[in-house]
Amino acid sequence: MELALVVGVDGSEPSLRAVDWAADEAALRGLPLRVVYASLWERYEGTALAKDLGKPSEQVRAENIVEAATRRAHGRQADVKITVDVLPEEPEYALVRESRTAAAVVLGSRGRSSLAEALLGSVSVMVAGHAHCPVIVLRGSHDNRAVLGRHGRIVVGVGEEPVDAAAMRFAAEEARRRGVPLEAVRAWRCPAHETTDHPLLAGEPARLHEERAAEVLEAALRDVPADVEVHRRTVEGHARRVLLDASADADLLVVGARRREGHYGLQLGRVAHAVLHHATCPVAVVPQRA
Repeated sequence: MELALVVGVDGSEPSLRAVDWAADEAALRGLPLRVVYASLWERYEGTALAKDLGKPSEQVRAENIVEAATRRAHGRQADVKITVDVLPEEPEYALVRESRTAAAVVLGSRGRSSLAEALLGSVSVMVAGHAHCPVIVLRGSHDNRAVLGRHGRIVVGVGEEPVDAAAMRFAAEEARRRGVPLEAVRAWRCPAHETTDHPLLAGEPARLHEERAAEVLEAALRDVPADVEVHRRTVEGHARRVLLDASADADLLVVGARRREGHYGLQLGRVAHAVLHHATCPVAVVPQRA
């Protein structure tokens, strides 16, 4: 069965910009695009009157939303096959279920009002924390383009092996499709108790930690295809801050998220959670089975 690229919509301009991005990505991958509207989003903002049309307001709004999204996608990528579905349930549950048979799920990070923005932001986090496929959240001042982005690079955060193997594969494929370099970033820190004031030993603990970070980076990159241009960076600092800084001039930031069997809580690490809230470029969260 051919997997589709799924985009969740709610009628807001940010979600329509997510449709733009998803249409480009579907064309890039040669996949169909599936536009999904989870209709219970509507309860967060109230219902529109539609008595003059003789239809329930929810049905009218759902039809308008998926029609607008479909027109937008067709206008963006005329050759992409598009299907739509209106699902009468909570968006986070609907989209997590959709992720079982999706190549990836694309979401905007904001809604139509301040209340919706908070709620839909939480939906993005919930879906990213439970999805069975990569979830791409359109954060920051992106230019609505999955290809030919402003910065021309994909950034992937490298953690401990083997947690981020799936994230690395995803990032490498995204870089290859776009024909841009992949920048692999590994953050490291020297614990305070390892520092020394002795002038002959000053910097030695830090050097050892930096060397270890470089070794982890090399191990994570060992299976990246040779035709992908790779830039390596080890940076001293908290991983969250290092990756947020890197997002400032990236077209896509990729991070991994471990999925633990039998664990039903939000399965996002602190780093993934932070970049979903604060990154200045689109973020892809890639699940990795523990």
